[in-house]
Amino acid sequence: MKMITYDDFEQVELRSGTVVRAKTFDKARKPSYKIWVDFGSKIGVKQTAAQVTNHYTLETIVGRQVVGCVNLAVRKVAGFESEFLLVGFSDKDNNVCLVTVDPVVQDGAKLF
Repeated sequence: MKMITYDDFEQVELRSGTVVRAKTFDKARKPSYKIWVDFGSKIGVKQTAAQVTNHYTLETIVGRQVVGCVNLAVRKVAGFESEFLLVGFSDKDNNVCLVTVDPVVQDGAKLF
């Protein structure tokens, strides 16, 4: 494992946000959703593509508070601009389990 400094970690913008919209991403190679998350008034709504279909339906993901890395460069995924990285862990079957916030905090709050 490569060690980083505290200053390095401070540069990573992991923020809380609420999923406001999601739809099936038909052009993706693997089952995925296009997801829009509101990160509060300073950051706004950002979009991403995520392979989270095993544990979450379109209905259960909307309204969920999640954590995203919001200061990564934009990445194109099957022609769709992914503006942040939705973070999670792999379960025993390599399916994504999203990092969530409990209890709910203000959208845009920074993880420290």
